[in-house]
Amino acid sequence: MSGLPIVLLPLAADEDALDACLAALDANTPAGTPVWLADDAQAGPRGVALVERWLQRTGLRAEYTRRAHPIGEVAHLQEMLQACGDADVVVLAPDAQPLPGWLAQLAACLARDASIATATPWCNAGETAGWPNLGEISPIPAEPALTAQACAAMPPLHPELPAAVDHALALRGSARQRAGGLDTASFGSRYAALIDLSLRLSGLGWRNALCETGFVARGGEGGPADGDMDALAARWPAWHARLAGFLMHDPLRATRERLQALHAQLRHTPQHDLFGATATAAGEPEA
Repeated sequence: MSGLPIVLLPLAADEDALDACLAALDANTPAGTPVWLADDAQAGPRGVALVERWLQRTGLRAEYTRRAHPIGEVAHLQEMLQACGDADVVVLAPDAQPLPGWLAQLAACLARDASIATATPWCNAGETAGWPNLGEISPIPAEPALTAQACAAMPPLHPELPAAVDHALALRGSARQRAGGLDTASFGSRYAALIDLSLRLSGLGWRNALCETGFVARGGEGGPADGDMDALAARWPAWHARLAGFLMHDPLRATRERLQALHAQLRHTPQHDLFGATATAAGEPEA
C-alpha cells in the first residue's frame, strides 16, 4: 500500500508472543503493506512453522529472511535499516500487538511535521508513552477497537518524548540516514540502540514525538543488555536526569486523561461507528 512505512519485525524466540504479534499485525494493518520478518537465527522450528503458515494466508506484502548464524539484535536491525535506504520504516517489537489504524496513524504523524524523526505510539507497557499509566505495565487493552477509536479522536499535537520507546517506532528515513543509523559497537540491545539513535537525532535538531492517535500493545517492557545503561549514561550524561524529570513531573498527564475520557465516552455511546467517522473527519488518515 503506497504511502505507508515499511514494517520491520525482528523475530525472537518466544513463539506464543510471535503468534499473537502476527495475528494482530495481519488483522490491523492494511492489505499490501510491505512487512519484513527478519530472523537472526532466533526462532525455533515451531516459530519458523508459524511464520511459514502466516505467510501463506496474510494479505500483507510480507517477506521472511533467516540468517544461518546470529550476529546480534543491534547489528541485525542495522542491516535491515541499511537495506531500506532512505525509506520511512516502523520497527515493531517481536512481542507487540498493533491495534487498528496503528500504521496509518504513525505515517500521518511523520507527515504532519517534518521535524519529527521518530514517532512512538501509546502502549500499555510503553514507559514514557504508557497509557493508562505512565511508567507502569498495564494489561493489554481488553477492547482494542474501542481504544483505537479513542486514540484516533485525539488532537494530533505530537508532544515531545525524552527519547524513543521500542514497542513500535516510526523512523523517518532521511533523518535516520543523516544520523548514521544504529551504533552496533556500543550497545547490545535494540532498546538502548534506538534510544541512542533518537538522542542523536534530537541533537541534530529533529524531534522524538508521541503519536497520541495510535496504540500498539505489548506483553511487557523492553530492556537493555548488560552495560547498555552505563554506555547511555556515559554518552548522554543529561539524559537520565531528563528522563527522571519527565517521570516526576508527568507533562503528558492531561493528554492521558483526555484519552481516558474519550475511551469512557465511547464505551457509553452506542454509535461507535459514527464517532469513528467523526475522528476521520477531524484528521484520521484514510486507510
